[in-house]
Amino acid sequence: MRAAVSDRSIVRGKRKRDMNAIHPMAEAVAHVIIGLFALACIIPFVLVVIVSFTDEASVAINGYQFIPEKWSLAAYKTTFQSGEQLLKSYGVSIFITVVGTACSVIGTTLYAYPLYRRQFPYRKFFTFFAFFTTLFSGGLVPSYMLIRNVLGLADTIWVLILPLLVNPFNIILMRTFFTNSIPDSLVEAAAIDGCGEYRTLFQIVLPLSLPAVATIGLLNALGYWNDWFTALLYINNPNLMPLQFLLMKLERNAQFLIQNASSIGGSQLLELTKNLPVESMRMVMIVLAVLPIACAYPFFQRYFISGLTVGAVKG
Repeated sequence: MRAAVSDRSIVRGKRKRDMNAIHPMAEAVAHVIIGLFALACIIPFVLVVIVSFTDEASVAINGYQFIPEKWSLAAYKTTFQSGEQLLKSYGVSIFITVVGTACSVIGTTLYAYPLYRRQFPYRKFFTFFAFFTTLFSGGLVPSYMLIRNVLGLADTIWVLILPLLVNPFNIILMRTFFTNSIPDSLVEAAAIDGCGEYRTLFQIVLPLSLPAVATIGLLNALGYWNDWFTALLYINNPNLMPLQFLLMKLERNAQFLIQNASSIGGSQLLELTKNLPVESMRMVMIVLAVLPIACAYPFFQRYFISGLTVGAVKG
């Protein structure tokens, strides 16, 4: 009798596992679909890299090709002719990305933590204060006058860092993560053990919030690395030009020479502009801008995925 009961339980367990299992054919189809989607994301960047090594005349005649008729390093040589300026711009972009991301994560965390603490009496006001800025802003002209005339930050490295320092979306994201993932009992236990608010935040809450910190850090790093508009408004000093702004200026200068070569005059200038690899230079700029952040992304990927999916399933 007992053997029959055990056999029935085993059969039921197998049926339960079979119901929850994925059919091999469905799993194979899912892998194929995900693989095709990954290829659709990778292939455009591969094409950009190939076009950056393609001769300009070949691009003009045949368009973009994965196997070009003629390879050329002219676009890279033209881009790297800026030499020292390119290295300076790389240094500026790396500095503002590292320092800006670190300061932004710290500022976002210090703003979001009081909103998570129910004992904070003004949490509703400061939550509304952060949310309100997502709906209304002062506009470009008042911001320009404030930064240039009142604060005097024009042509300083800090003008590239401070305007992007705190993002309301990141504050709400961090507060939501604290609320869903950090139990109040843990914070109360730390308070009973004599921990202050700062010690609780930095030694207990933050180590448990690495997915959210990595997610916000990556979003801020992308924002700082790709920002060129701030430099366009406030930076005239060539020593403070970030990489994105420099690459944009190089492309504009090349297009200006091509469009106005005939009016400027000079047979040598006309011959030079004919051989100027404008289309390939655009791809070189994309490669130079994307490659560093693409190399850094795999180090954040595990935490980034965890930060995006946290709270989706509750136990």
